[in-house]
Amino acid sequence: MAIVKRWKLNTGYRILDSGYLVPGSVRRISALVLTAVALLVPLLATIAAEKSTKALWSLKPVSRPALPECDSALTNPIDRFLTVERNEKGLKPVGPADKLTLLRRVYLDLLGLPPSVAEQDAFLADTSPDAYDKVVERLLHDEQHAVRYARHWLDVLRYADTDENMVATPGIHLWRDWVINALHEDLPYDQFVQIQLTGRRSSERTQISATGQRSKKEPRPGDMFALGLLARGTGEDPQDLAISAVDTVSTAFMGMTVGCAKCHDHMYDPISQRDCYSMKALFDPMVLRKVSLASAAELMAAGKAAAETETKRAALERKMDAMVGATKKHLHEERVAMLPADVQKIIHKAENERTSAEQKIADDYFPILRIDPSKIKEALPEDARKPFEELQKQIEALDPEKSGPTLPVFYTVEVDPIREREKSYILTSGDPARPEKEHEVQPGWPFSQGKYDFRDGRVEAFVDWLTAPENPLFARVAVNRMWQWHFGEGLHRLTSDFGVLGGEPAHPALLDWLASEFVRQKYSMREMHRLMVTSQAYKMASEAGAEFAENQKRDPNDNYLWHFRLQRLEAEPIWDSIHAAAGKLDLQVGGRSFDPAGESRKELKAEKPTEIVTTNLPSIQRRAAYMVRGYSASRDVTPAFLQSFDVDDGRAPCPMRTQTITAPQSLFLMNSSEIENATKELAIRLQAESKGSLTYAVELAYRYTLARPPTTAELERATAYMQNDPARLKQLSWLMFNLDEFIYAR
Repeated sequence: MAIVKRWKLNTGYRILDSGYLVPGSVRRISALVLTAVALLVPLLATIAAEKSTKALWSLKPVSRPALPECDSALTNPIDRFLTVERNEKGLKPVGPADKLTLLRRVYLDLLGLPPSVAEQDAFLADTSPDAYDKVVERLLHDEQHAVRYARHWLDVLRYADTDENMVATPGIHLWRDWVINALHEDLPYDQFVQIQLTGRRSSERTQISATGQRSKKEPRPGDMFALGLLARGTGEDPQDLAISAVDTVSTAFMGMTVGCAKCHDHMYDPISQRDCYSMKALFDPMVLRKVSLASAAELMAAGKAAAETETKRAALERKMDAMVGATKKHLHEERVAMLPADVQKIIHKAENERTSAEQKIADDYFPILRIDPSKIKEALPEDARKPFEELQKQIEALDPEKSGPTLPVFYTVEVDPIREREKSYILTSGDPARPEKEHEVQPGWPFSQGKYDFRDGRVEAFVDWLTAPENPLFARVAVNRMWQWHFGEGLHRLTSDFGVLGGEPAHPALLDWLASEFVRQKYSMREMHRLMVTSQAYKMASEAGAEFAENQKRDPNDNYLWHFRLQRLEAEPIWDSIHAAAGKLDLQVGGRSFDPAGESRKELKAEKPTEIVTTNLPSIQRRAAYMVRGYSASRDVTPAFLQSFDVDDGRAPCPMRTQTITAPQSLFLMNSSEIENATKELAIRLQAESKGSLTYAVELAYRYTLARPPTTAELERATAYMQNDPARLKQLSWLMFNLDEFIYAR
């Protein structure tokens, strides 16, 4: 009975309306079916929530397990947990990978770049026990590591350079640059999340003056750009920001699909519809704020240019008025004459004489009364049309939005005091314009105890709960993501869904130990990366011979990590490896996105996300992390290369990319213009550095592309293929880019 009573409160006996125009008997049947669905779905969700609240493993407190007793030579705790589990399953681990295989693996993992020939030689020459550890340490402090892992996080946080309904397109790349800088500084993960949701660190929200006056503290320089996470979700309706925030924040940082409860209580997890809209109410007061990033000199220059443009435009408009003023006035009067008498009276009034209600009516009729240039042209005599067109073009060329300098701007978010006083409601239809006034909600969030301290702000209170060490979700979700990025699959496979449908983790004790260690290390992501990539599990070979046939039978999916999973590279490391091998990769950090598509280089226009203008952009041989991505119904924003290699367009969070094997991937590596240029550059590089030795050129080709020398058999085949002709280095380069090994990490 308690379940039914709570279901009544949650649903309010809401009955769906079919909205179909059908004969009476059919309509009655449809209504009955829809009524049954409307009643049954929330009831099932309520029953499921009752059960899952008690059973859901991810909501239980994290307790630090004791390290298992096993081989004392295993110094990394990860290996101790995995060794005990493998022993229980009778699984024998493969041996370690060879040095160059491991070097390429960790370079592609931590940097997204292959090791240079000099780095390969240095690692082979270093026979000290900590040779690998020193490489890991250097890579983790490399700025390119931050570029690589920022791309991982931006997939989860649904970064896009543009989206059809996205207002915050101008300057959005500065949010990406903030993420890169934060990772390079090893900003603690709790602050990494806090700043992106509030713009401030929790310890720096308020300040007190000498007279005891408390006020909000100004955020640190640059932290404003972190709010691009929330600004990115704002569309034409202000409530888009809040709805988007619930979807992204809950999956990214809580590992829970709160957004699935928009229309009814969650079907599987203990999340009610009221929970969903209570969480939305946290973000409801937030609005976009446009911030100019121009210097004083740039603003002065822009103002001067605008004044000069306006002077020229005014002169042309006077000339135009003399030419067509009478015609335009006649057309306007004709349209006014067709309106109701009371509206005509308002239109004929001077603007400063109208009441606010009258002005609203006049504004509503403006689109009807506006005289477009095409209509004026039709009304002109034949001999006056050409001069009119020429003058119109001159005026349009002086449009301030097109002719003036584009000043840099960024869209941040802030709390609107007026919206903060407004009530929030459940939106069963999902339409912000149709709130259910009888179902008001207060700010809150799922899984809390209902005790909220909003003195610092609604989102601030939520962030304090979210990032608290005792929150069972926060650290678990984060370390599980990092594990997925290193090992190809999370300890809990669905990295953004720790609910009922996600099942339970394969290694719960290891996951909890890592989560507790993450908190103990003060949320240092660098420390967790180091711990994972220095484990024996990470350093294993990926190939397992016939002697491991029994392992294959017992654990074909490698759930117990008895060998390293062969991993297909994502689009970005493939692009970067191609240009790195050619010796042309631009490692510049930060800046606007680039578009590798034809018609020279293009970038998104600052104020209009669906338009593009040709500008002086950096080389298109930049790292692919800076390649433009997004969505528009009228054109392809995300380049074909990214789409071919399974990159999403940023409309939805992407916790784990799909990995397909398709014809467009092969076609890109076989005959794209990028590969054509890269093979030429690599051939030139090989010829210049081999000093006339084709045998050495072949060895360099392998080391630049696969980060290893060729085997004896490979060297013999490649040398025979060359036919002692240096011109065939271009064909050899093409072959190297098309080897399976080039796009896989062993």
